[in-house]
Amino acid sequence: MKIKFLGHATFLITTANGTKIVTDPYEPGGFGGAIAHGPLEEPADFVMVSHEHGDHNYVRMVPGDPVVVRGPGEQKHGEITFRALSTHHDTSRGAERGENVVRVIDADEMAVCHLGDLGHTLGPEDATALGAIDVLLIPVGGTFTIDSEGATAVVELLRPGIAIPMHFQTPKVTLDIAPVDGFLAGKPRVQRMGGSELEVTKGTLPDPTEIVVLDPAL
Repeated sequence: MKIKFLGHATFLITTANGTKIVTDPYEPGGFGGAIAHGPLEEPADFVMVSHEHGDHNYVRMVPGDPVVVRGPGEQKHGEITFRALSTHHDTSRGAERGENVVRVIDADEMAVCHLGDLGHTLGPEDATALGAIDVLLIPVGGTFTIDSEGATAVVELLRPGIAIPMHFQTPKVTLDIAPVDGFLAGKPRVQRMGGSELEVTKGTLPDPTEIVVLDPAL
């Protein structure tokens, strides 16, 4: 499986058989230019949406005619299963910013979890519902999501093989969120790839958790 960080909370995941999944597509130039990543030009088979905000639900950015996976519940498409856990975009049970769906992709004998705009930490019951997670795509920038401290707690709870930070401030994302450095501070197992893509298989997963930082591709 290949995992490519496009920018913000958007990844392009390509399974071993070539199926392409895009997560939470942003609107290029959205929020008055605060999301300055460019458009995706590569078609996909599926596009996932965690919640209905413009930096996460801009499905029209994805070329082709992808199947849109949104909302609660489980969906199975051939060898790929999409599982969902209903959560909130804030610490007030959605009263401030609404609902959020954490989604797990079961493919290539692995479980890849995209947390969307998770706004609160998770508990043991959530970990049980999600099951063992191999790769965790986790927001770390705070303000609209969990911050570095909350993200650290979620990683320690779920104990994935690999945790990939997302939804943090960069030169092309100037929202009022923190850069990734606060989340990385003091952590012993951090790898900066120096690129946008990671290839991983079940057999190559590290133990204990390794944090892998990808550079945005767009």
